[in-house]
Amino acid sequence: MRQESGRSMIEMVGVLAIMGMLTATAFALISLGINRQKQARVTDDVVTIVSGVRSLLVDYDDFTNIDNSTIFAAMSVSNKNPYGGTYELSVNSANTRQFIVRITGLSKTDCEALLTKAWTDSVGYISSNHKEGGATGNCVDGNANIVSITYGE
Repeated sequence: MRQESGRSMIEMVGVLAIMGMLTATAFALISLGINRQKQARVTDDVVTIVSGVRSLLVDYDDFTNIDNSTIFAAMSVSNKNPYGGTYELSVNSANTRQFIVRITGLSKTDCEALLTKAWTDSVGYISSNHKEGGATGNCVDGNANIVSITYGE
């Protein structure tokens, strides 16, 4: 009697299906990790920008002297964010003792994640008694979303 060795086609398809599911899971986890890294980098960049603006304009009573190109050059920080957009600075027209950091070029999910994040030193976070994130914005489909965070007094 002859005994055959090897694998059947069904066994091979089963193995390929399992490998496909493992690969898909790995890609999802890698994508999640990359997205969290981008969010952490944005957080670090905003902290650096806010600290830089405050130290550069410490001698002024308000932030009317904010100029994007001058501020970013003086801090040696790029105004490009990891999402392909930019960081923009402006003075709050309603209160010149406050300045606004805008994060542009965000997808809907990235925008929503940054809106719900607790920007602990922002005006909105402090004035809401630490109940709101402190950021404002409108998250819609596409990559044209902007998150604004106000800092100052």
